[in-house]
Amino acid sequence: MTAGGPVFPQHLPRMTSGRFRRRRRMWAMSGALRPWVLILARSPGARTYAGGGGVSYTQGQSPEPGTREYFYYVDHQGQLFLDDSRMKNFTTCFKDPQFLVMFFSRLRPNRSGRYEASFPFLSLCGRERNFLRCEDRPVVFTHLLAAGPAPQRLSYCGGGEALAVPFEPARLLPLATNGRLYHPAPERAGGVGLVRSALAFELSACFEYAPGAPELPSHVRWQGRRFALTMDLAPLLLAATPP
Repeated sequence: MTAGGPVFPQHLPRMTSGRFRRRRRMWAMSGALRPWVLILARSPGARTYAGGGGVSYTQGQSPEPGTREYFYYVDHQGQLFLDDSRMKNFTTCFKDPQFLVMFFSRLRPNRSGRYEASFPFLSLCGRERNFLRCEDRPVVFTHLLAAGPAPQRLSYCGGGEALAVPFEPARLLPLATNGRLYHPAPERAGGVGLVRSALAFELSACFEYAPGAPELPSHVRWQGRRFALTMDLAPLLLAATPP
């Protein structure tokens, strides 16, 4: 098993690879990022994307005066892309921390009446609508921040300290059906977040299994303490509408 592999026997989906897509759209409220908005909005080569389920859109479309709409995708590694990017890999994902913090801190369930089934989450910036769909969950935990004197925190989606929640080891949820690991996330973003595979592999070393039950762990040891896994996230995760 490699550091990028699943915690449990099932396999994680593969990442795709490809070249850099230059048409990136940033938040209009940031002066340093505004030129990208203008480039995309004015580009004569903007194309209409037709996705699954008959959904079609054009990046930067304006369904009503003064409103712009953009469409994004987050993968199981917590990388954010323009949804219609042909190639999705580390080279093509958004990396600017300011942009990522603004995007994910404003994330909410999509109850706009537009694209709700295909893009179940929405990040608003003024009259700009940023629709999001995800491979698994919209929040993907990528790093366990240094402990120090304060309680440890899990950071998600490239936001560092600005996008983090308290680490609750007893509430880690290993899911046998897909071999992935989950942790509580902000309620506004669905309440459950995926733990990136590399971090999940590290945490799996702390799991303990009950005799005769090798499929799923029953306890976790963390910082000299032994916690029973509560599994309380399972109903919330299983009841969630698939992304």
